[in-house]
Amino acid sequence: MSASTADIRPGLLRPPHLWVTLGMCALIVLGAFEALAITTAMPLIVVDLHGKDAYALAFAAPLAAQVVGMVIAGDWTDRRGPRAPLIAAAVALAAGLAVAGASSNMPVFIVGRLVQGLGSGAVTIPLYVLVARLYPPELRPRIFAVFAACWVVPSLVGPFIAGAVAQSVGWRWVFLGVIVFVAGALWAILAALRGRDTGETRTSTPWHPLRLVVSLVAAAAVLGLTLSAGLADPWRVVGAVASVVVALAAFRMLVPPGTIRAARGLPTVILERGLFAAAFFGAETYIPYLLVDRHGFSVALAGLALTVSGVAWASGSYLQGRVGMSSVAIIGWGSAALTSGIAVVLVAVITAAPWPILFVGWVVAATGMGFGYPRLSVLTLEYSPVAEQGANTSALSVADALGAAVALALTAISSAAAGGLGAVGNGFAGAFIVPTLFGVAAVAVAARVSRPVRTA
Repeated sequence: MSASTADIRPGLLRPPHLWVTLGMCALIVLGAFEALAITTAMPLIVVDLHGKDAYALAFAAPLAAQVVGMVIAGDWTDRRGPRAPLIAAAVALAAGLAVAGASSNMPVFIVGRLVQGLGSGAVTIPLYVLVARLYPPELRPRIFAVFAACWVVPSLVGPFIAGAVAQSVGWRWVFLGVIVFVAGALWAILAALRGRDTGETRTSTPWHPLRLVVSLVAAAAVLGLTLSAGLADPWRVVGAVASVVVALAAFRMLVPPGTIRAARGLPTVILERGLFAAAFFGAETYIPYLLVDRHGFSVALAGLALTVSGVAWASGSYLQGRVGMSSVAIIGWGSAALTSGIAVVLVAVITAAPWPILFVGWVVAATGMGFGYPRLSVLTLEYSPVAEQGANTSALSVADALGAAVALALTAISSAAAGGLGAVGNGFAGAFIVPTLFGVAAVAVAARVSRPVRTA
């Protein structure tokens, strides 16, 4: 952060931050909308492109590509600053949208989704680094709270808009119509950055080609985790377990040393991010299914649980940006609320409690997620030297993706071992045990996000 930036009275919507804030928020809103829109439009897409067998692959491809995009953007940002990687990521995102929207068959559509995932994974890295280099420390918790809130509006209206567009003018415009907005958001950011120092100089930071290779291995593992669900027993379990092992091995090479053993400071911050993601997203996947299967909800009404959790997440993020607590305390309380809420859901499943108990537990979990999750981004930037901000932000994002993917694979295995999902058996209990255990691990290591005490 330059001296001139520090001298200006801070405010997210005041010069010189106004247009950067709006542009970054626009990119995040568009990413959130597209993530929700594709889920709504996909049933129409697979029918039109005769690709029902590739339904899962259409979702797995961008998730896998995101890991690669994160690593490339991290190295590039550390060497050249955030501006060029941001432009490249936005161009890749737009190109992927264009290919997917114009595709005439499922293989071309999958290629578009891969390119789209590469761009969407890469775009968050330079955005986070811009926060570190342009915003004073007192504004960083607030901007990350705003980033979380940017998911709320798409979660409320995104599926409806996407469905209306797909049915009225065609599913292709769910992709093609977003391109102009991506271009506009990028223009707003670049115009606001004109003449400002964001570290666009060549540095001695080396490229890490091994990290790129490892990211490709991690991407293959993420793909394997998703595709293993389509295999017959016992290969379903074998494929999932093998993918988890490979994903963990790759994860260890993409994060700071000491992450797996929860070394104090930055390594535990990265690990905690993966545990938060594993606990929350591992549980979230089963909430609508549980409400439909056990409590007789319609699909639309069960989706309301995800909307409520989005609002609760945003509320928790808003609170963490304004309470007078240390980051360590906020992460501790957030992990405790997250785990307690998921545990309430687990107990409600085991005891066949009425659905309002599930809702209360899930709201508590989502609020805890929103409370603690953004502070992990704040601490990552705070603990990172300027030359390592891109790599460490990349590690944080990789922990997100792999934590969620591993949790989803383990919940599938656990639910199957407990009797499978459905009206008979304890499959839902088996599914929620795994996220609860990840939450317990997050609580156990939360205090270790503080830096080690240095002795003279």
